[in-house]
Amino acid sequence: MQDKNLEQHINERFTQIQKTVVTAQQMRKIESRIFKAGMPVSALMEKVGGLIARRIQTLYPYEVMPRIGILAGPGHNGGDAFVVARELYFQGYEIRLCRPLPRSKDLTEQYAQYVASLGVEIGQGVEVLQSCDVIVDGLFGFGLKRGIEGAIADLIHQLNTWSQPVISIDLPSGIHTDTGAVLGTAINATYTLCLGLWKLGLLQDQSLPYNGDLQLIDFDIPIADINAVLGEVPDIRRITSVMARQGLPTQRHPNTHKYRQGHCLLVGGSQKYAGSIILSALGARATGVGMMTIAVPASLKPLVLQSVPEALVIGCPETEHGAIASLSPEVSLDSFDVIAYGPGVTTETDAILREVLTSTCPLVIDADGLNLLAQHQPVETLKARSAPTILTPHPGEFKRLFPAQPSQDMLSMVRQAAQSSDAYIVYKGARVMLAPPQGPVWINPDSTPALARGGSGDVLTGILAGLLSQQRDQPSLSERVCSGIWWHAQAGLFAAHQRTELGVDPLTLCQSLIPTIASV
Repeated sequence: MQDKNLEQHINERFTQIQKTVVTAQQMRKIESRIFKAGMPVSALMEKVGGLIARRIQTLYPYEVMPRIGILAGPGHNGGDAFVVARELYFQGYEIRLCRPLPRSKDLTEQYAQYVASLGVEIGQGVEVLQSCDVIVDGLFGFGLKRGIEGAIADLIHQLNTWSQPVISIDLPSGIHTDTGAVLGTAINATYTLCLGLWKLGLLQDQSLPYNGDLQLIDFDIPIADINAVLGEVPDIRRITSVMARQGLPTQRHPNTHKYRQGHCLLVGGSQKYAGSIILSALGARATGVGMMTIAVPASLKPLVLQSVPEALVIGCPETEHGAIASLSPEVSLDSFDVIAYGPGVTTETDAILREVLTSTCPLVIDADGLNLLAQHQPVETLKARSAPTILTPHPGEFKRLFPAQPSQDMLSMVRQAAQSSDAYIVYKGARVMLAPPQGPVWINPDSTPALARGGSGDVLTGILAGLLSQQRDQPSLSERVCSGIWWHAQAGLFAAHQRTELGVDPLTLCQSLIPTIASV
């Protein structure tokens, strides 16, 4: 029983650590609490450096990569690097060390002196590292604010031209801890070993080209200290696989039937964009939704039925150019669990948008539905709805919807837009984030450029409609949406692995949804 409780405690702690995201200021406060409680800075540096060294040994064993280059800065990040250098030295690695800024904090200087006493080659220029198999970047840690320039910028530019793998400690040097912005220049890391808790900047789009493979080094920060600084419900959270899988309907009650598995309505399609609504339908189909109704222009009904024969496809009156002019009388908006509107509708008429906005069930709006909404005072219109609204804009659509947002980091802009409009905003950048009207912003850490292709968003719309229709017993709508975001990204990653990123067309993405669940 005791072992079971210990295992449960470890799993719960792991889950909380993995979804926690901090800013530089929050991390300073958490570390300050640890030091005030009696943990010596040197003891923490020893622990962190040892953990990093062991991770490097796993990634690059001595038998394969025996020469390690260490780039050490003047702060505690440099101190961690010196501990790593010492530990790897005693494991037999050949260590070479570059100190481009010789004046260091006192503790870092002590570690540097001991490493020098071992006879490790130390130089001020980056050339000392050129013959190494692997380079460890311990130049700057979290909290860097000033732009990198001059000799240090030249050093980084030179290092970035080399072919050796680079392991950055905490963040790639030159990346802003909170925004992910490049401060003049930055290290191109192969791996980034984030220390303790995930830094917000590593989850922002701007840092993506520099991060490499992100891995967390958990050095046992007490949960009480995290909660004391962040509160029980932090402002920003990271979507984890454990949390996301709980929102997927992979298991059903033995006594269920189709009427208990949700009923979604998809509204979209036109002569110009005939495939969009089919892709949404295939995304919804993968969720196992019990019933699916699709409202399309009448001329598209045979094509849609051919692709999704199990759906109830309703042909609607058309405009002159082949878009839906009005909903068929067969469509009763109040009879559905969720409505998704927008894929392929064009901006020819806003009559359908005005209809679906009056519905009393959750509404997912995507594509040209968002562009039409942008013409109708979005904030006031969305606040007037009695049921939840989920918007799925890419950057251009977001700017059209919320043009008055102040110039600041994108996360803050999306959060303010969600709070002001009472909408759930799924912002589709390189990394997808969800900002709900209340509660934390969720960021999906997994992404792939394979999804940068027309039609990928239509698939996500269908996934969200299908999941929200049937997962009514989940704790929150936010968590259900997060499950859809995560699943969509994982399917893209799965398909890219199978066929390369160039081969992931939206149909392949749809076909990868079910295999993805079985493989992760």
